Amino acid sequence: MVSMIHGVGRRKCAVARVWLKKGNGKILVNGRDYQNYFDTDVTRGMAVAPLRLLNKEKEFDVKVNVYGGGIVGQASAVRLAISRALLASDEKLKQLLRKHGLLTVDSRVKERKKYGQRGARAKFQFVKR
Repeated sequence: MVSMIHGVGRRKCAVARVWLKKGNGKILVNGRDYQNYFDTDVTRGMAVAPLRLLNKEKEFDVKVNVYGGGIVGQASAVRLAISRALLASDEKLKQLLRKHGLLTVDSRVKERKKYGQRGARAKFQFVKR
C-alpha cells in the first residue's frame, strides 16, 4: 500500500484536497482539528461519514486542505474527497460507498443572475402606472 493516499472533492464553490496515511485517527482541516473547524454536529458528522461507515476512524490520519464556499459546502467536499481517497486505497469499498451515496457528486451550483432581472429567476416588480 502507498504511504499517502490523495483524494479531491468539490461541492458548490468548495474544493477539498485530502491525504490519508496510516495512523491513529487524527483529522486536521486547514491545520485545525475538525471538531473545532466544523461548528455543528451535522457538518462534523457529514465530513467524517465515510470513515464512520467503514469503521476506519482510528486507522487513518487525515490531512485536509479546503477552501471556498461555506461550511456545509466544505463539509460535503471533504466527505467526497475522503470517500475517493478510501476508494483509491481499496477498490473493494466501491460498492458500499456507492450504496450510501458517498461517491455521488452533488453538482448543483448557484444559478447566475440575469440582466434585466433582480436575481436568477426573480424579476423586478411590475409597475402599471
